[in-house]
Amino acid sequence: QAQLVESGGGLVQAGESLRLSCVASGVTLENCGVGWFRQAPGKERQRVACISGKHGNSYYDDSVKGRFTISRDSAKNTLYLQMNSLKSEDTATYYCAADLAEAACPRYPELYDYWGQGTQVTVSS
Repeated sequence: QAQLVESGGGLVQAGESLRLSCVASGVTLENCGVGWFRQAPGKERQRVACISGKHGNSYYDDSVKGRFTISRDSAKNTLYLQMNSLKSEDTATYYCAADLAEAACPRYPELYDYWGQGTQVTVSS
């Protein structure tokens, strides 16, 4: 049974940084499209960044481009999201997800096969 476990969330002030981690077991992340999503109260789950499995192409939502960096450590089977220059609008629960279609980096959450439990990020202004 595949499992994704996120960590690294917390409460920070605007302008500060956080690094989220997502450790996988039962699934090899380098063979999957993997992504970070976030969901704020009353809003839909939104893709923030992702990496396709086959070619390692990355994608960023315009709202985080230039501030967030997604990366993957194959040896540790771990996905990361480095978040710099955090803003209050980044406040949300962040989830990692894996899509077994390795060439994909889908936008829609229903296309992902595995999800973590989420980690809360709160940015105070």
